[in-house]
Amino acid sequence: MSSEPSYSEFKPLLAQSVGYGVVVGVGFFFAALMLILTTLQLKFFKFSPASSEEFTPGLICCGIVSAWTWSATLLQSSTAAYTFGVSGPWWYGVGGTIQVAMFGMVASKVKQNANGAHTFLEIVKTRFGTSAHILFTFYGFLCILVVCGSLLLGGSATVNALTGMNIIAACFLLPIGIAVYVIFGGLRATFICDWSHTIILFIIIYIFAFRAYGTSPAIGSVSRLYDLLEQASIDTPVVGNQGGSYLTMKSNQGLVFGAVTILSGFTGVVCDQGYWQRAIASHPESTTKAYMLGGISWFAVPWAFASCLGLSARALLTNASPPNFPTYPFPLSPSQTSAGLAAPAAAAVLMGKGGAITVLLVVFMAVTSAASAELIGVSSLFIYRTYFRPNATGEEIVRVSHYFICFWALWMGCWATILNAAHIDLGWVNYLEYRGSILSPAVIPIGLTVSWSKLTKAGVFCGAIGGAILGMLAWMIGCWKIYGQINITNLAQPYSALCSSLTGLFVSGILTVGVSLLSPADYDFSGTRAIATLEDTNGSNISGDDSPDITSDTESQKERKGTSEKESSLKQPVSDIMEVGLEKDEETRTRSLKMVFRKALIYSSILTLIVVILVPLPMFFSHYIFSKKFYTFWTACSIIWALASGTFCIALPLWESRNEIGTILGSAYRSIRKRGSL
Repeated sequence: MSSEPSYSEFKPLLAQSVGYGVVVGVGFFFAALMLILTTLQLKFFKFSPASSEEFTPGLICCGIVSAWTWSATLLQSSTAAYTFGVSGPWWYGVGGTIQVAMFGMVASKVKQNANGAHTFLEIVKTRFGTSAHILFTFYGFLCILVVCGSLLLGGSATVNALTGMNIIAACFLLPIGIAVYVIFGGLRATFICDWSHTIILFIIIYIFAFRAYGTSPAIGSVSRLYDLLEQASIDTPVVGNQGGSYLTMKSNQGLVFGAVTILSGFTGVVCDQGYWQRAIASHPESTTKAYMLGGISWFAVPWAFASCLGLSARALLTNASPPNFPTYPFPLSPSQTSAGLAAPAAAAVLMGKGGAITVLLVVFMAVTSAASAELIGVSSLFIYRTYFRPNATGEEIVRVSHYFICFWALWMGCWATILNAAHIDLGWVNYLEYRGSILSPAVIPIGLTVSWSKLTKAGVFCGAIGGAILGMLAWMIGCWKIYGQINITNLAQPYSALCSSLTGLFVSGILTVGVSLLSPADYDFSGTRAIATLEDTNGSNISGDDSPDITSDTESQKERKGTSEKESSLKQPVSDIMEVGLEKDEETRTRSLKMVFRKALIYSSILTLIVVILVPLPMFFSHYIFSKKFYTFWTACSIIWALASGTFCIALPLWESRNEIGTILGSAYRSIRKRGSL
C-alpha cells in the first residue's frame, strides 16, 4: 500500500520588513541613481539620456546579459539542476545563448536593410502594410506580456518564500520603481543601470561559488559535493538518467528540456522588442560583435549559478549538518520546485540569513533589469501616432509613452496576480510560456521580413497563423495522447511542450517559405531603407513604432521612383555629384554589412556546433557518468567562464566609455570648484 509523499512549508528566514525594504527601498534607490545619472548626462554630455545614439559593443553586450537574465534564468536553471543534474544548467544555458548569437545575423540585416527603423513593427508595416502590422503587434505585445508574467511570478514567489511578504503586494510593488527610472532615464540611463545590475549579478555568483566550493561547512569542496550527489543518486535516483545519477549528461528528461528550451528560446529573442532595441541602438559595424559577446557572456550565468546552487540544493536536501534545509526533513514539493525555490533553499543552507538576503537581492536585480528592458520595449511598440494621432508632435508622443509605461507597470501587477489566482507558477510559464504554441510561429516570418527579398505577404500570414493553429493542436493532442488528460499540469510537461514548439516553429517555416515561393516577391528593401529619410522629412526624432505612416511594398517603391524622376529634372549637376558620392558610400557600407553578416553566420554556427553537439551529445550517447576528476574539471570550467564573463562585462564598458566618463567627471568637478569659489 503506497502512501502519499509528505511535504512541509518553506520556512521564511527573513522578516517581512526585509522583503518590503528590498522591493521598495532598493527599487527607489536605483530610481534615484538613474535620476542623478540623467542629470549629469543632460548637463555635461552631448547625448540625451533618452537617445539611442550608437552605443558601444561593451555596453550593448552588458545590456543583453542583464536583460536576458530573468528571474527564471536564475531560478529555473537551478530547478533544472535540482531535477535533472549536471545536464540541466548546460541545456538551459544553450537554450538562451545560441539565439542571442544568431540574432547577430538578424541585427546585421536590420542595419543593412532598415537602419532607420526603431522597431521590428516599423519594418513589417513598411513592407507589408497595416494588416501584417496589426498581426505582429499582437505577437509583440503578447511576448512582452508573457515575459513580464514570468519575471513577476519568479520574483514574487522568491520574496514570499524568503520573507513571507504578501505575494500580491510584491507583484504590484516590484514594477513601480522600475517604471520611475525608465520614464526619467530613458534608454541610455537604462543601459547604465543594466551595467550596475550586471556587476551585482556576477559578484553574487562569485560569492555563492566560493562559498559552496570553498568555505561552507555544509559542503566546502568540489570533492565533497560530488560525494553528496552520488549519495543523492542512491537516495532519490533520476528517472531517465544513466544509473539514476545526477552526474551524467545522459539524461532523457534533460535532453527534452534542452530541446524545448532551444526552440522556445528563439521566441524570447526574435519576438521581444527589447533585443531589437539593442540592435538598433548599436553602431552598425559592432552590432554583431555585441550580440556574439553577449551570448557567450550570458552562458556563464545559468551554467555557473545553477551548477552551484541547484546541485547544492539536491546534495544538501537530507545531508546538511546541522539539518537546516528550509523544508527538512522533506524534499521540496512539486509546487515549490516549480516555483523555483531550489536556489533560495540552497542559499539558506550555505549562508543562512546572509544567503537568503543575497539570493533575494540577485533575483530582484534580475527582475528589475529585465523588466526595465520590457518597459522600454513596450513604450516603443505603442501605436499612438500610427493609428490614433498621425500628426502628434514629438513632445506629445513622449508624454503619452510615459503614460503607457505607467499603465503597463500597473498591468504587469494585475497580470501576475491573475496567473497566481489561476495557480500558474513560474515553472509552467517558463517551460511553455505559450511560446511553443503561439509565439514560435512568428519567429521565421519576422526574421525573413528583414532578410529575404522573396518573402510575400501571403507567406507571412500563412506561416504566422497556420503555424499557431497547428502548434496549438499539436500541444493539445500531444498532451492528451502522451499523458492521457489535458490539464494545466500536463500541458507544461516536457513532451507536450516539445510537440507544440516543434510544430509551431517548423510548420510555420515550411508554410512561410513554401507559400512565398509559389509567387515570389522581388523586394529591393528601398522602402525599409527609406524609413529614416521619411522620418527626417517629418521632422521627428522619436524612437518607437509611432513613426510616420508609410505605404507598403510596391506602392511605396513606385511613388519614390516617380518623385525621384521629378526631382532629378530640377537638380542636375550638383545632385549628380552628390548622388555618385552617396552611392559609393552606400556600396561600401553594404559590402561591410554583408561581411558582418557572414562573420555572424560563421561565429554562431561554430558556437552552436560546440555547445549543442560537440560537448553534450558524445557524453549523452556514451552514457558517461562523471568521475570525480572530470566533475572537478567541469566545475572549474563553469567558474572560469563566469570569472571571464564578469570581468569582460564590467571592464569593457568602462574602457570603451573612458573618454566620456572623464568628460562628465571633469565637467562636474570644475562646476563644483566654480561654485565653491563664489
